[in-house]
Amino acid sequence: MERLRPVRRTLLRDTAYQAIRDAIVRGELPPGATLSNAELAERLGLSRAPIRDALARLADEGLVETKPQSFTRVTPLALRDAQDAAAVVRAMHELAARTATPDLTDADIAAMRAANERFVAATRSGDIDAAMRADDDFHGVLVRVCGNRAVAATIDRYTPLIRRLERLQFRKASAERSAALHEELIRACEARDPAKAVEVTTRTWHQLEDLAEGTSSAAACIEARTTPPTEAQSKGSAAAQTKTIAETHRDTGQGVRRSTGRNHHHHQDTDRDHRRETDRERIQDTGHDDHQGTDRDTGRHGPPVMPPGP
Repeated sequence: MERLRPVRRTLLRDTAYQAIRDAIVRGELPPGATLSNAELAERLGLSRAPIRDALARLADEGLVETKPQSFTRVTPLALRDAQDAAAVVRAMHELAARTATPDLTDADIAAMRAANERFVAATRSGDIDAAMRADDDFHGVLVRVCGNRAVAATIDRYTPLIRRLERLQFRKASAERSAALHEELIRACEARDPAKAVEVTTRTWHQLEDLAEGTSSAAACIEARTTPPTEAQSKGSAAAQTKTIAETHRDTGQGVRRSTGRNHHHHQDTDRDHRRETDRERIQDTGHDDHQGTDRDTGRHGPPVMPPGP
C-alpha cells in the first residue's frame, strides 16, 4: 500500500498560545486582567492542560505574570518593558534589512509595496487590526528573505509587547509617517542599497521607541505595575475586572433591607399590642379571669392578664 503523506497537526498548546496572545495584544484581555484556566479552556473549547502550557509560555515572554497558588494575570503595561522590546526589535529589523536587501527579488519588492498599500487603506479606515497585519506583512518580507531564524524568533517574541502600546496610541498621523517611511524603504530596496535600507529601518523603529517614551498622552495610557490582585479577584477574571451590576444591586438592596427592617420592627410592635388587646377581649368575653396569660414578647408564663377596667 502506498504511503500517505503525513497530515500536519497543530499542537493544542500552540493553538491556545496563539489565541490567548492575540487576545492580549488586541486588548480583549486587558492589562491586569485576572486569568482563569477553567474560563479560558471553556472559551477556547480546549482542556486545561494546553491552557496551562500556553500561559507558562506567555509568562516567559512577559505577556502574563503569575504567582503560584495566588493569581495569574495579564501583565500590566510598563514603560520600561515597551522601551526594551522596541530596542531589541529595532536591532533585529536592522540586521534583517542589512542581510536581505541585496537578495531581494522583484516579487519580494512587489509584496512589500502591496503590504504598504493595505497598511495605508487600513489606517485611513481606522482598522487597527488590519493595519498591524499589513505592517507585519511588510516587514516580514525582509525577515523572511534574510533567512536568520534567530532574528525571526526574537521579533516574534518581542513584537507583541510593542503592539499592545501601539494599539493604545494608534494615531492616523503617526500611521501616515510610517507609510511614508515604508515607501522610502521600498525605494532603498529597489536600489539594492543595504546601508540606506538600514538607515530607514532605524528611523522607522525609533518612531516606536519615541512613542514608548513619549508624550504625556502615552504616559497616561500606560498602566503602572500594580500590586497583585486580592484573593477575591483571583477567583475569576469576570469578577476581578469590574464591579458588576449585581454588586450595585446588592449595595442598593442593603439600603432597602435596612429601611424595610425598621418598618418590620415597627410592625412587630404593633402586632404585639394587637395580640395583647385581643387576649384581653377574649378573656373578658369568656369570663376566665384566672387564665394564665403568656408574655408574647418573651414567651415566659406570667401573671394572669386582667381584663381592662370599667
